[in-house]
Amino acid sequence: MKVTIERAELLKAMSRAHGVVERKNTIPILANVLIEATGKQGDGRLSLRATDLDIEIIEEIAAVIEQPGAVTVAAHLLHEIVRKLPEGAQLALSADAASGRLELVAGRSRFSLATLPREDFPVMASSEYSCSYTAPAAVLRRLFDKSKFAVSTEETRYYLNGVYLHVASEEGRPVLRAVATDGHRLARIDADLPAGAESAPGVIVPRKTVGELRRLLEDDEAEITVSVSETKIRFSVDGLVLTSKVIDGAFPDYTRVIPTGNTKRMEVDAADFAAAVDRVATVSQERSRAVKLTMEPDKLTLSVNSPDAGSAAEELVVAYPDEAMEIGFNAKYLLEIANQIDRQNAVFLFNNPGDPTLVREGDDASAVYVVMPMRV
Repeated sequence: MKVTIERAELLKAMSRAHGVVERKNTIPILANVLIEATGKQGDGRLSLRATDLDIEIIEEIAAVIEQPGAVTVAAHLLHEIVRKLPEGAQLALSADAASGRLELVAGRSRFSLATLPREDFPVMASSEYSCSYTAPAAVLRRLFDKSKFAVSTEETRYYLNGVYLHVASEEGRPVLRAVATDGHRLARIDADLPAGAESAPGVIVPRKTVGELRRLLEDDEAEITVSVSETKIRFSVDGLVLTSKVIDGAFPDYTRVIPTGNTKRMEVDAADFAAAVDRVATVSQERSRAVKLTMEPDKLTLSVNSPDAGSAAEELVVAYPDEAMEIGFNAKYLLEIANQIDRQNAVFLFNNPGDPTLVREGDDASAVYVVMPMRV
């Protein structure tokens, strides 16, 4: 294999590929990226493939092919080398099966890297997808970005370790919905249902896949093709394909924990609220970092009392016409929700201090958050 490629092109592809590869591997080949050069001499494509057996990413980039071939090399090592090379560099890659080395030359820099046989590299089994549809990158990014903070990290509740992507109905119209929860907070985000997605099965997209998917969704103009089966989900755009197994489990009935009878309404500037929560929580040394919200007509007082470190309080002007009320929350949960609010104002809907609280972005019902209170 002999290939010439621009550093920027290879770095972009390696940044995506090495994110899939686990840092610690008991199977050596899984630490590698498969590089395949195809096409006629002088013009062709370079394909990079990486997998951890649950996620597979394949990207094709333009390259000058002198000699087709394939090789596997350590993904993290190659990424670091390419990252540290000067901008604008032209990279010459050549692999010789007899020597078992990949030679990389860029200007005065020369590297000789160990390789493993291409035949040992695992390829994720293809799947028959029951549904395929196209959605703008910005729409998918919003669905996943606004919900992923609530994904559970508890391995025992594995069915909560991802974002539940499914078709739902909201006020009589079908929507594409992303839901995540860890039992303490919940995010439910809706988008208009893309054409062709009506029959898409509901799947739980794993936390790691959601993180890697973010790299595919940076271009607002891009149209992403989403293919779904009962066991896999695939996202593809412009020569880039990310395939992932989905979590084998049933997502709980989240509709039961979304309160419908909360009538006490407080509206507050989202940025001011987040900053105030962050400031008063500074004095709390506890892991839970509890903050107390005291609501009175048109006034909110946030307070923290730490026996060891001291206390803090801050007042905010809010729109709250109801009776006085006190309720406590984990400061981290409040901050995470407040940071999702795109609109200027956050709307909190309370029932009583022991019941879940509903949070919305102004009057927009397409993004709904639920947070459980705690004793303070």
